[in-house]
Amino acid sequence: MSVVDLYTSGFKARNRDHFAAIVRVALSDHVITESEQAFINRLAIYLEIEDDERQQILTNPESYPINPPADEQSRLERLYDLTRMVYADEIADAAELKLLHKLVIGLGFNKDQAPQVVQKALDTVASGIDEDDFIKALKH
Repeated sequence: MSVVDLYTSGFKARNRDHFAAIVRVALSDHVITESEQAFINRLAIYLEIEDDERQQILTNPESYPINPPADEQSRLERLYDLTRMVYADEIADAAELKLLHKLVIGLGFNKDQAPQVVQKALDTVASGIDEDDFIKALKH
């Protein structure tokens, strides 16, 4: 196996696992709304998730691990996607918030600071800013 093959498979696995985490957030209230589905569809294209794999993930997202990125920039990019999913249906319910808190820890954020990270992420996304400004706002 070449280095390119290893990189490609690792990259695809990280994208797949990130997609599964977002699907978990969408399904945390047991319903995927139209706006959540639209977000999921766009993200599947962006993350290069094949249709058959997308269906498998939608069926059982818990079977995919949380694959934490090694660097802060990547963690914040994933947090941005996850937080946007919480607000995709314009309702941040308790189940979504609880799951987001767990995913924040799974992404490698400090457990003691997770509640503050979640709240800042929610407030920042609610203000309507883009990904670049979100990352600037949450960087340490």
